[in-house]
This record gives sequence, structure tokens and C-alpha cells, in this order.
Amino acid sequence: VMLTNMVGAGEVDGTLRTETMSECGKYGNVSDCTVYELPPGTPDDQAVRIFLVFDRTEEAMKAVIDLDGRFFGGRNVKAAFFSEERYFKKDLAPEEESESLD
Repeated sequence: VMLTNMVGAGEVDGTLRTETMSECGKYGNVSDCTVYELPPGTPDDQAVRIFLVFDRTEEAMKAVIDLDGRFFGGRNVKAAFFSEERYFKKDLAPEEESESLD
């Protein structure tokens, strides 16, 4: 699962990962969480991507349904499924950027 617009550029702190894992634990077991910051100049609502790995697809589905459109700190959170293959390869940038980095 990928979350965007939870925080903006420069707002990532040392507790964001653990707080997100704890909060999302109500949907199921979160086996991994990665906070990925995009380079400066990225639109603020896309600047930070938070990736969550759930043990079961059903848990991820519950999280996406509940979190998409939810407000967090005055921000409208976007939740979507993300390719497991890309996640485990750590290919976390938007596709157009990852192609230009090759």
C-alpha cells in the first residue's frame, strides 16, 4: 500500500514510520513500512510516499478503503495499491522519474 499527502516536504520526523505502522496495525499485521522522500521540486502533496506491507491482501484492501480520502493533519490522504515487485526492488519513485534515473 502506498500513502501520499500524509506529510509534506521537510515534514518527515523520526516517529513517522513507527506511528504509521502502529496506526495501520488496526487493519492487520504491518510487516514493513518505508518512508520515501522525493527530491526537492516535487509537488508537496506527492513529496513523501509511505509504503506499508501487510501480511494479507485483505488487510491491505481494508487499509486502502479506509485511508483513501481520510484527513490527517489537515491533509487529504491518498491510499493506493503499489506493485510488490517494485517495492521489494526498492523502485519507489514515480515511474517517469525512475526511468530517467537509469
